Amino acid sequence: MKKESLSTLFWDRFKRNSLAVSGGVIVICLFVLAILAPLFSPFGPNDIDRNAILMPPDFRHPLGTDDLGRDVLSRMIYGARISLAVGFVAVGIATLIGIALGAVAGYYGGWIERLIMRFIDIMLTIPTFFLILAVIAFVEPSIWNIMIVIGLTGWMGVARLVRAEFLSVKERDYVLAARALGASDIRIIFRHVMINSMAPVLVSAVLGIAGAVLVESALSFLGIGVQPPTPSWGNILTLGKDNIEIAWWLSVFPGLAILITVLGYNLLGEGIRDSIDPRLR
Repeated sequence: MKKESLSTLFWDRFKRNSLAVSGGVIVICLFVLAILAPLFSPFGPNDIDRNAILMPPDFRHPLGTDDLGRDVLSRMIYGARISLAVGFVAVGIATLIGIALGAVAGYYGGWIERLIMRFIDIMLTIPTFFLILAVIAFVEPSIWNIMIVIGLTGWMGVARLVRAEFLSVKERDYVLAARALGASDIRIIFRHVMINSMAPVLVSAVLGIAGAVLVESALSFLGIGVQPPTPSWGNILTLGKDNIEIAWWLSVFPGLAILITVLGYNLLGEGIRDSIDPRLR
C-alpha cells in the first residue's frame, strides 16, 4: 500500500472540514474581486453623479450611492483591494520580524533569549491599538504608513510562537545529527529547524490578516487611516455614521463586507490549524 504524503493527508482533512472550505471560498472570491475590480465594478470608484446623491439600492446602483453620488458597490469592490493589501503587507512585515527575533531567541537561548523575551513582554503590556494610534498621530495617514505601523506593532505573537517551536525542534535527532556533522548555525536554522517550524506560523499569519483588516477599518473609520477619496470599507462606514438616519446602506453593506472577510480568514485559519494538528492524524 502506497504511503500518503503529508500534503495529501492535509488536503484530505481540509476537504472534510466544511467550515474551512467555506472560509477558503470566501478568501478566493475576495482575491478575484480585488484583482479584477475593473471588470466587476459597474462604475469608477470616484465617479460622481450629482443626480443620484444618497440614493437607496436600486437596479442601477445595487448598493446605493453616497453623499457625493458615488456608487457604493464600486467603492466597496475597490476597497477590497485596500483591505487585502493592508492585511498581506502588514502581516508580512510582522511575520518577518517575528520569525527573525523568535528564531534567534529559540535557537541560541541564554541572555539573548532573555533580552528578546523581556522586550516582547514590554511590547505586550502596551495595548496594540492605542500604540498604533500614538504612532499614527506622528506620521502622515496613508495606506503605506498604515501597513508599516500595523506590521511593526503586531509581531510579538509570531515571535513567541516561533521561539517555542525552535525550542522544541532544535532538540530533535536530525538537528543534533546535523550539528554533529559540523553544519553551521545558519544552515541548521534555515535547512532543518525553520522549515519544520513554519506550519503554526502559517496559521498565525492567516488569522493575523483578519486582525489587520479590522484594524485598518477601525483606523479609517476614525479618519486616521486610508484617506478619501481612496475607497476603504472603513471610510465608507464613516459616511454611514454621518448619514445613519437617511442612508442605512452606507453602514450595513461595508459592515457586512468586513464581517464576511474576517469570518472567512478565521474559518480558513482554523481549518488549516485543524488539518496540520498531528493529534488529528
